[in-house]
Amino acid sequence: MLKWRGLDDIPADWGRCVATIGVFDGIHRGHRELIFAAVQSARAKGVKSVLVTFDPHPSEVVRAGSHPAQLSSLSRRAELAGELGVDVFCVLPFNQELSRLAPERFVHEILVERLHVAEVVVGANFTFGHKAAGDLKMLTEFGQRFGFTVQGVGLLAEDAVTVSSTYIRSCVAAGDVAAARQALGRPHRVEGVVVRGERRGRDLGYPTANVDSPVHAAIPADGVYAAWFTRFGYEAPEAALTSGVAYPGAVSVGTNPTFSGQTRTVEVFVLDADADLYGQHVAVDFVQRLRGMVKFDSMEALITAMDADVVKVREVLAADKAAGDAAQG
Repeated sequence: MLKWRGLDDIPADWGRCVATIGVFDGIHRGHRELIFAAVQSARAKGVKSVLVTFDPHPSEVVRAGSHPAQLSSLSRRAELAGELGVDVFCVLPFNQELSRLAPERFVHEILVERLHVAEVVVGANFTFGHKAAGDLKMLTEFGQRFGFTVQGVGLLAEDAVTVSSTYIRSCVAAGDVAAARQALGRPHRVEGVVVRGERRGRDLGYPTANVDSPVHAAIPADGVYAAWFTRFGYEAPEAALTSGVAYPGAVSVGTNPTFSGQTRTVEVFVLDADADLYGQHVAVDFVQRLRGMVKFDSMEALITAMDADVVKVREVLAADKAAGDAAQG
């Protein structure tokens, strides 16, 4: 898959394509229907498929300080798009100039003159241009004028719930990572770099990896979770965990109230492995919330609870692995 950042990365000899446009935060199940439709149409037409997204999130430029919690990093979105068969992942830097483009200029200058679209695939609620003045009907009219077709894909809804990034963010914020997983089609992931913490876990017999996540990352509600933990990057003889392999982990999200903590952290005890992974890029895939955060009266009570948490994590993740293996045949 090719990756472009900005219109200047588009080759001079670029031909026609089928494009799908949006922020695509999370690339949830609804997004996947859009992307699949674009990829299939591009293959039928014998042209390339292009996913057009924006960075930073448009809301941050239009209303500074309003950046929503982020379900997936840009690199993660690119990875997921590639897995779905997208030929080109095109990131448009979103700035004041782009935000002020009238709908017609957005279509003509970007979609027609630069991308040479043969078709545009968008969601039924798609808006574009200055103050989101353009919609699916207007895009279709522009297509008739400029020589491309438009395919509107209906929103995915189940049990009276519309699958959207906003809905998934609310699930994550409430700690309902199981509902978030259902809408995403995979566990909600938090990525980051392991940094030095207070090292209290090691003294308690539960050494943890303290994951420093990006500033806007969507972090689940305070509590204890069962999750899969993955290390990325180079292989080294001293590496405790094999890169790219998911390991079972017990995750604590919160301020460590037993120790009167002030800073909210994501700490992972990796079962049956040394979790001293300082400086490593890692991912935490949340599977199930086990309990809320509790302030214990003693270290003994805390350790007893942690012992029970680990037993439950093993049960939850063993069942999760078995279900995954069964689904794969």
